[in-house]
Amino acid sequence: MTDTPKSGWPAMSLAEAHALLTRPGSRLEMEEVPIRGVKTRVWKFAPPTVREVMYVGRVFGERTFLVYENERCTFEGFFRAAMAFAHELQARGIGKGDRVAIIMRNLPEWVAAFYGAAVIGAVVTPLNAWWTGPELEYGLVDSGARVVVADAERLERILEHLVNCPDLEHVYVSRYEDELPHPIVSRLEEVIGAVNDWSKLPDRAMPDVALEADDDCTILYTSGTTGKPKGALGTHRAMISNVFAAACANARNFLRRGETPPELDPFTAPQRAALLSVPFFHATGCFAVLNPSLISGGKLVLMRKWDAEQAMQLIEREKINLAGGVPTIAWQLIEHPARGKYDLSSLEQVSYGGAPSAPELVKKIREVFPKSQPGNGWGMTETSAICTNHSAEDYEHRPDSAGPAAPVCDLKVVGPNGETLPPGEVGELWARGPNIVKAYWNKPEATAETFVDGWVKTGDLARLDEEGFCYIVDRAKDMLIRGGENIYCIEVESALYEHPAVMDAAVVAVPHHTLGEEPGAVVHLKPGMHTTEAELRSFVAGKLAAFKVPVKVVFWPETLPRNANGKILKNELKKVFATEPNV
Repeated sequence: MTDTPKSGWPAMSLAEAHALLTRPGSRLEMEEVPIRGVKTRVWKFAPPTVREVMYVGRVFGERTFLVYENERCTFEGFFRAAMAFAHELQARGIGKGDRVAIIMRNLPEWVAAFYGAAVIGAVVTPLNAWWTGPELEYGLVDSGARVVVADAERLERILEHLVNCPDLEHVYVSRYEDELPHPIVSRLEEVIGAVNDWSKLPDRAMPDVALEADDDCTILYTSGTTGKPKGALGTHRAMISNVFAAACANARNFLRRGETPPELDPFTAPQRAALLSVPFFHATGCFAVLNPSLISGGKLVLMRKWDAEQAMQLIEREKINLAGGVPTIAWQLIEHPARGKYDLSSLEQVSYGGAPSAPELVKKIREVFPKSQPGNGWGMTETSAICTNHSAEDYEHRPDSAGPAAPVCDLKVVGPNGETLPPGEVGELWARGPNIVKAYWNKPEATAETFVDGWVKTGDLARLDEEGFCYIVDRAKDMLIRGGENIYCIEVESALYEHPAVMDAAVVAVPHHTLGEEPGAVVHLKPGMHTTEAELRSFVAGKLAAFKVPVKVVFWPETLPRNANGKILKNELKKVFATEPNV
């Protein structure tokens, strides 16, 4: 696939589309403001803080906001639950700058706790619900959280670690059926009640706390695929930037195809529904899905855990318009043998990120869900989710790209000596904009190393084309060097994805006595498909240079292991090849 679009496309250049969408007086107008001493383009009319987002969401009243199994809450009910929790925190002396940790699976209570803490100026610290007890202890101690909101399973996991958390004063637990196990633990339901009864809660006023756009709002921990996770300290502005970045990308699609973007009134237009298949404690789930759903009046359907057939049942029942998460989820919906049993015609967008995806997936989404636009993008915890957005025809024409930067963001590719590289050359991707987090919590050396004059050094290897579309080549630290030859894992993985039997693929280093390392592949096959190691190696050899062909291929019986952010755990997969080095 070349970087040059097909003849006749697009009707308007990327620069022209962005200029038109952000022109003075438009809803997406930009302005420059100083952020931490750096002049930065921002969305002029974006809500400055979570408080304004809450007020907008409340206007949708009795419209359904959150769905979880047999529980439903309206926008009004959610607002009342969040306010009840906000006043409870204030009564405990929690205020601006205090850390409030949330440790639970995707539940409606997660959402009420998040916004209730945020509107009083607390720094909400969602911890990874997949972490073990010691890992959760690390997050609580590192963040200095004074309050924890947990579900029953996570409470059991942290109980023995509470004694090691000197800053922790109180724990609220939801859905806990046994006798309370510790003096500092109380039931969240005593504060906010049951989800289905939230609309019956008293109408309490928004707490009077001075909040500014660049005040601290969240600490989200990096995925920790290597070393200890770092807490990324984000602001209200950084989180809310996602809302306008997504709206701009959607409008851009119309202009690129020569159409006028529709002027939709979210208060009168049909409600859109999204199926959430990524965790709230990840930047994508919280910043790119939850916050936009609240401010646009969208319905958000939660799942206890991902199951492809249950997802299709929910798509049919709740008339889901938006689904996705990571590429494997899209593949599972497409390849599932029971797909024909369900009415999935409501789907309008299948989007994903967090992992490489095969260009073939774009075609498959169009074939299987004709009304649905495929979409992907690039971002990270440090960019508060969205930095690039890619969908519709742009994605179809450039299926190997992650899309262009949002108008308020800048990307550049940097060489080994700090020089900015021209289009087409591969180097480290740097990003800047109002969505970049302030710092790593309590880690000044890591902060100084990663954040430079408003830019974040991403650690991703990438190239930009002439128009500004970004192509992620690999993680810099995951690149293989075989006898002095660089091998970008994503290039080999993309070749594997083109094989019709491959659903999931990862390339990792296999130790070699003289060459240093060679590529090894771990693959998961599509249901009912079969291939052999020799066939896959031959298939790749037909597409790539011989030194890039995996020396070994291991077949994995299920979807490859991932962390909560959707990134394949390559350190786990390397253990498959951790035998005597090749000679």
